[in-house]
Amino acid sequence: MAFESLTDKLQNVFKNLRSKGKLTEEDVKTALKEVKMALLEADVSFKVVKQFISAVQERAVGEDVLNGLNPGQMVIKIVNEEMISLMGSETTDIKLLPVNEITVLMMCGLQGAGKTTTAAKIAGKLKMKGRKPLLVACDIYRPAAIDQLQINASKQEVDFFTLGSSADPVDIARASIDEAKKNGNNVVIIDTAGRLQIDSIMMQELVDIKNAVSVTQTLLVVDAMTGQEAVNVATEFNEKVGIDGIILSKMDGDSRGGAALSTKAVTGKPILYVGMGEKLSDLEQFYPDRMASRILGMGDVLSLIDKAVEANAERDAEKDREMAQKMKKGKIDFEMYLESMKAMRNMGGLSSIMGMLPGMGKISDDMLPDEKQLARIEAIVLSMTPEERKNPKLMSPQRKFRIAKGSGNDIADVNRFIKQFEQMQKMMKQMPGLMGGKKGFGKLGGFGRGGFPGGRFPF
Repeated sequence: MAFESLTDKLQNVFKNLRSKGKLTEEDVKTALKEVKMALLEADVSFKVVKQFISAVQERAVGEDVLNGLNPGQMVIKIVNEEMISLMGSETTDIKLLPVNEITVLMMCGLQGAGKTTTAAKIAGKLKMKGRKPLLVACDIYRPAAIDQLQINASKQEVDFFTLGSSADPVDIARASIDEAKKNGNNVVIIDTAGRLQIDSIMMQELVDIKNAVSVTQTLLVVDAMTGQEAVNVATEFNEKVGIDGIILSKMDGDSRGGAALSTKAVTGKPILYVGMGEKLSDLEQFYPDRMASRILGMGDVLSLIDKAVEANAERDAEKDREMAQKMKKGKIDFEMYLESMKAMRNMGGLSSIMGMLPGMGKISDDMLPDEKQLARIEAIVLSMTPEERKNPKLMSPQRKFRIAKGSGNDIADVNRFIKQFEQMQKMMKQMPGLMGGKKGFGKLGGFGRGGFPGGRFPF
């Protein structure tokens, strides 16, 4: 995941700061040198890092901080505030015209940045807000680009427009406005062509489209995995075409994350969204304060709540209340297990959820189940009868053998899963007592790392 290495390094720096009762000016400077190296290794622009460290140091070596009751925590607070400022302070969304007018959004970026997929993701988001989008295929050069956009439009259940690969992109864009007027679309999203590198022909084509259809906003999609190069691309597009906002794609990949910390500072243009996966729903609003919290290892509970609300939008409220009551009493069953797995997938998977919880971001991948493990477990539960799922006590050796055979697993796998499930049941029954006291999770430490028996998640 993006920022993983940076978060680990910053956490170590902060740990050292917190451990000191009193801080000297030299302590702060030493810590900031480590922060500087961590940011540079994360591919943050050198100029941006220099300005950031200077701003933090100016505030952190003041008398009020160094002589305060908790100077280490004060320095961390300053780092957090400056990082939020670096990424834009305020959350910015796509500018939309009134519903009775046509908003024209032009997507641009290099080939492979995820422009076409992002166009469809935005169309889906705007549809949920009550708009009627029209996806327009103006990429006539890349093989199958038109087909890809049409397939994604169908998946999002939004309108699609093309004149084919032999038409001129400017003519397609112009014709799409007439189509939108005829069809009642109030948002036109133009997917333009990308190149392997920036060239004058591509830039001129974008300028011509902007002049032909009066674009409301030009949105640049940049691949977060390209690091510093993403900043260079954003700078050049802004200078030659003019952009209104940036969307960082592939933020779920193994990127160093420097683009998120540099693009706003370098271009002055806000980051609007971040792509966190391949699914058409995996596009998150960019909140500078929440992103800073993630980077500094403080979690992002608000985004987790947003994901939960979105994932549960169509769930049965009565069923949710029933499940909540059962969980309070520690009466969980395999049916609930299936429901929780489904909800977890809708929220981006377990690793995504853990990354948003304070203090849980450093859980290693070997402690989390992969998709194959989850699929095997799901097969085990689906091979049970409805009665067995609702009453785990029914499990007998004969039933376990039947379930193993039906799910394509070894009997040992079934036994292991059921044993871990029973451990989780016991833990849930103890939760009211364990959760008591001012320190919250206090006694959960006895369950190992992650709060589960043996330090592993019981999947």
